[in-house]
Amino acid sequence: MKRLAGFWALLFCAAIFAAGGIGLSDKLISYMTAKYGSDAKQRLLDWEKVIDKGKTASERNKLDLANDFFNQIPYVSDLQHWGVKDYWATPVEMLASDGGDCEDYAIGKYFTLIAMGVSEDKLKITYVRELRFDPVDQAHMVLAYYPTPDADPLILDNVDKAIWPGSERDDLVPVYSFNGAGLWLAKERGAGMEVGKPDRISMWNDLIARMNREANR
Repeated sequence: MKRLAGFWALLFCAAIFAAGGIGLSDKLISYMTAKYGSDAKQRLLDWEKVIDKGKTASERNKLDLANDFFNQIPYVSDLQHWGVKDYWATPVEMLASDGGDCEDYAIGKYFTLIAMGVSEDKLKITYVRELRFDPVDQAHMVLAYYPTPDADPLILDNVDKAIWPGSERDDLVPVYSFNGAGLWLAKERGAGMEVGKPDRISMWNDLIARMNREANR
């Protein structure tokens, strides 16, 4: 696994902890319950249970657990849910508020799988063009799982909720992908060419900073 240096390494590790690597703090759960209501607590506790179950599951079953759990959350646009055009919610925010859009599903599954023990190197949050949307060619985000670096990835999506190989998702055209270690320009199939670090993405920076604050609440 690639290592991030200095400041970003600390933030990224804190983010993994916030996603369940060492458990959600009582203080954080109480804060989210006060903000979003009593059902928020149960959703966060259910998330911890799914992560605990996934830690001893096969890697394929981990994918199913994370995919199915987050796909239960209602889809809500950022403008309707947060009052802004684009907002990447932390997994805690998405679950507590009981809503999110495509970026939030992909992010939630990504950190959940890391907390279950899946290597970060196998996971890439992937920005795609979705050809079936109206209007056509609309931006979308999914999570891609690569069992090996050059494998046909499995796609975890909130629109088509089944997990399919990327080669069977002709409706998706990859543009770029990233994880906590790198940023890649996509090729038609496969991982693509690395072009930098994820801190080039301002929305990712903001997300990690908020997850860090959650981890220290």
